Amino acid sequence: MLFIVDFDGTVAPQDTVDALLERFADPSWKAIEEEWVSGRLNSRECMQAQLALVNAERPVLDAFFRTVAIDPSFAGFVRYTQRFADVAVVSDGLDYPIQVALQRHRVPLLPVFANKLEFRAQGLGLSFPHADVTCAPRSGVCKCSVARALNADRGLPVILIGDGRSDLCIARSADYVFAKGSLLKYCQSNGITHTAFDSFDDVLAVIRTWDAVHFNRHYERHHAR
Repeated sequence: MLFIVDFDGTVAPQDTVDALLERFADPSWKAIEEEWVSGRLNSRECMQAQLALVNAERPVLDAFFRTVAIDPSFAGFVRYTQRFADVAVVSDGLDYPIQVALQRHRVPLLPVFANKLEFRAQGLGLSFPHADVTCAPRSGVCKCSVARALNADRGLPVILIGDGRSDLCIARSADYVFAKGSLLKYCQSNGITHTAFDSFDDVLAVIRTWDAVHFNRHYERHHAR
């Protein structure tokens, strides 16, 4: 299996970018957010404009990023699933705070695909190494494109775990979806096979049954020879 796991609102209960903006950006970032919600800006345009409003020095921002909390059951989920699956964090958020959070909470090493945060004098910049010009939502990170690259010539079942707008496109092509937030409503409205979840304990409870079924079938085939 290949697990594509969102970060903000999924691994991290709180949206890291929103928390950053609330703390360090000019309040006009909220007006930019409304432009994105209304569809007048795509996510790349929105995030670049918002991060340009952040005013803080590197040590202060580093201290803030070290406060990012994650679901306490996520590390256990990773340790369990890495025995039989590939797991990647794929987020339309910021790479640096994701990496800091995963390291600080001692999550086993994972590939992270996210927008690249750049520290500048008194603020932040942003680049988009995982964007795709063919991506209809114009996200900073095209999760469909990342999944295709990770799964090239392998044909693995793709399992999405997410909560928001950046997950909607890949939800249509994933083999299975664990969903909450607006992604859950989208799956319900569009007949996408899914399981609702609150924490990675919920996800792991379901995956353990999959692993057990797979193991039992393998055992039965082996002993039928």
